[in-house]
This record gives sequence, structure tokens and C-alpha cells, in this order.
Amino acid sequence: MSLDLNSEEQAAIDQIERFSSEVLVPAAAAIDAKSQFATLHLPALAEMGIMGMNLPEAHGGIGLSGPALYCAVEAIAGACGSTASMLTAHFLATDSLLLGADEALQQRILPAAAAGQALGAFALTEPMAGSNPADMRSTATRDGNGYRLKGSKCFISNAGAADFIVVYAKTDNAAGARGVSAFVVEPAKTDGVEIGKHEETMGLRGGHVFPISFDCHVPAENRLGDEGTGFRTAMKVLDNGRIEVAAQATGIARAALDAAVSYAKEREVGGQPIGSFQGLQWMLADSATELAAARALGLQAARKRGTGERYSSDSAFAKLYASEAAWRIADRALQIHGGYGYIRDFPLERYLRDLRIFRIYEGSSEIQRTIIARELLS
Repeated sequence: MSLDLNSEEQAAIDQIERFSSEVLVPAAAAIDAKSQFATLHLPALAEMGIMGMNLPEAHGGIGLSGPALYCAVEAIAGACGSTASMLTAHFLATDSLLLGADEALQQRILPAAAAGQALGAFALTEPMAGSNPADMRSTATRDGNGYRLKGSKCFISNAGAADFIVVYAKTDNAAGARGVSAFVVEPAKTDGVEIGKHEETMGLRGGHVFPISFDCHVPAENRLGDEGTGFRTAMKVLDNGRIEVAAQATGIARAALDAAVSYAKEREVGGQPIGSFQGLQWMLADSATELAAARALGLQAARKRGTGERYSSDSAFAKLYASEAAWRIADRALQIHGGYGYIRDFPLERYLRDLRIFRIYEGSSEIQRTIIARELLS
């Protein structure tokens, strides 16, 4: 990729791309087939500093710029979507602390998270509050020197292995979104946290998601910022997360297109490679164009990350277009492979299954369209 990365960032991306091709790619099919939790790669990711890529050096991270972080997530996702899912869910949790917590809470949690010694989870979604988090029913009421947290969450990535979970709950039911606050819950140290069995998902089968129920005490010092600031923090976190979803989508789409190009060169019909046929060439050309457009939108948003500029629309553009274009790219790649694309000896069917969730989580395609339209009409 031709980007204005400094020499340290370029070296980090080169190392991540080597690791992805040498370690993640060979393990990806087995992780999917066995629904094996991608945390098996956590020690190696931690050793390379990947668990703290999104954090500044002051909090134990390596402080990659937005574009460098985008490239890193893309490389990992193209090798193993499940590993990228586990990693970016961790980033949602650490971003919550970085954007919403006071210095004391940040210093207690973030260095260990950056070192891979503490895995994070981000608990916003509920059974009756998905696309509109302000409808959440979980509550946190004052209880002595802290809060009594009650409620349930669903589809929470990493929860079964998490050392800390950032949980969003209502501290003022009458205030709507302005009544949402955020808290750090440490399951191993907290009675009353019940994490169910991981869901059997269609794709990203090694990026486990769990239901959680809470009836527990949370110390006041575990609250992120002031009461009522949680919703604003969550929306800022999701602006970052949507860029990372775009990066995951382009990573898998790039892997699918690479596979299609290789197959088109090797597979022969009537004594000539199928890539010599114009109809197939146009399929490849459309895919390459959509991939370039998706990456451009993702990098446009990534460049604004951390600059203080608003980029909610940019992250919505990126997430919407990349998640939908990546599906089309992978579907064409499978079509080019014919029957071989439909069997598990080839990765195309896994790419499609992994990609399907990107049009749903961290704000569905419909929600992204609403965000974009609202900004246009404001």
C-alpha cells in the first residue's frame, strides 16, 4: 500500500503482514471449522504490540496513526477474520476507557490491556436495544460506595475470556440517551456476573460472542467519567469501530480478489486460462474498482481519527460501502471458482460467511444510511 506512514509504522505493518501470512492464514480454516476461540493467537499478538496498537505510548500502546491502524486491521482480517474480530472488540473496550475514563482508571487498566495481559469486551447491545442503544434496559443505581448494576447484554465479543468488560447502563431512566453511563466490570473479581455459552454463529466462528447477565456491585471508581456521559462515549467509540469494520471488510475482500485472480490465471477451459475471457475480466475489474473505493473511504475516515475533526459521516460512509462492496467482491470470487468456491477446501465460502455480519454489527447498513442522511439534512 502506498501511504504516508513513517518508517516505524511501515516496519510495524510489514511485520504484521508477515505474521498474518505465516501464522494466521495456516490456522484460519481450522479455527473456523472447530469454532476455536481466536484468543489462541493472543500471546503472539501481545508480543508484537498489536493489542495496544490503538493506544498512545503514555498508556502502554504503540500509538499507530489512524491510517496505519487501518492497514494493520486489514492485513489481520485478510488472513483470519475471527482473529481480527477478537482484536477489534478489545479495541472497542480500550477506546471506551481512552475516550471516557479518568486518568486513574486508564492507568489501572490500559497498560495491562496494551500488553495483552487483560482482554477487554464492550457491552452495549441488549436483546431489545440493538440499533438504538438508547433503548437499553440495563440499570445502574446508587448503592453505598458504588452502583448496583442489573440487566443483560447479548452478542458480546470476547466476554467469555474478558478480564474487563465496559458495560453501558442507565443511571437515569427518565433521561433517555443522556441517562446512560459506562462502567468497568471485572468478572473474576465481581459476584453476580453470569456469562453464558458462546453463540454458534454463521461466520467469524472463532470470534466468540456471548450473552451476559448482571446483578452485581460496581465501585464508583469504575465509572467512566461523569454520570450521563456514557452514550456520548459509546458513539465516539463506534465512530472508531466502524472504521475498523471497514478495514476488516476490505481485508477479507482483498483476500477474495487475490484468490479469484490466481484461480483465473491457473484454471483452463478449452486450452486457455479462464482469465482470458472478457466476461470474467469485467468481474475482476469491477471487484478491483470497488475494493479501491472501499479502501479510499476507509482511509479518508482513518486520517481524521485522533485529529479532533468530526468524522461520524466519514466512518459511516466507510462502514456502509466497505461492508456491502466486500460482499459483492467475495461473491464474484466464489462465482469465478465455480463449484470449488462452494466447498470448504477453498476459503471463499468462509469469506462470505465472515463478511455477512459486517452489514449488521456496530450499526447496520440501514443505521449508517440514517446517520449519513441526518448529517446531510442538518
